[in-house]
Amino acid sequence: MKTTYLFKSERLGFRNWDARDFDGFLKLNTDPEVMRFFPTINDASTSRAAMRRYQKMYEERGYCYFAVDRLIDEQFIGFIGLCYQDYEASFTPVVDIGWRLDKAFWAKGYATEGALSCLRYGFQEIGLEKIVAIAPQINQPSIHVMQKIGMTKVLDFKHPKLGDYPALVDCVCYEKLASQ
Repeated sequence: MKTTYLFKSERLGFRNWDARDFDGFLKLNTDPEVMRFFPTINDASTSRAAMRRYQKMYEERGYCYFAVDRLIDEQFIGFIGLCYQDYEASFTPVVDIGWRLDKAFWAKGYATEGALSCLRYGFQEIGLEKIVAIAPQINQPSIHVMQKIGMTKVLDFKHPKLGDYPALVDCVCYEKLASQ
């Protein structure tokens, strides 16, 4: 059965989550190397709850951190997408862009390609005016992707949800405007 995608890039298909994604998502969330810039490893319960949140966000807002497949073989590689954020910060509420890929798919340009497609989707299909990206300052791989997709650094800040994690609390915020 051929998968139906919400939108595609050259090599990737973006879709809402379904039950077939759980094992791959759990693999991502329990891999210490994939999760090295996050405060904790996510267990099965936390991962299942996150998938439900993403599904609900898509139903309510028309976007989420999308499940992403490689088109050539429809293999799930992780997520890339948009997420509504309302934690307490000077720039929230806001829509952010984020990604988490299985390490077998790192260094192949998928995060950049997928993020560019998600920016287009957010601006052209959803009508967003601004999209931000957040990362701990030590997460240079993600910051590099932010720069490659044309985002501009707007501020350094202490993330209110990461106060108990000294290595992660100092974060950067990049943004891209629809008019850019």
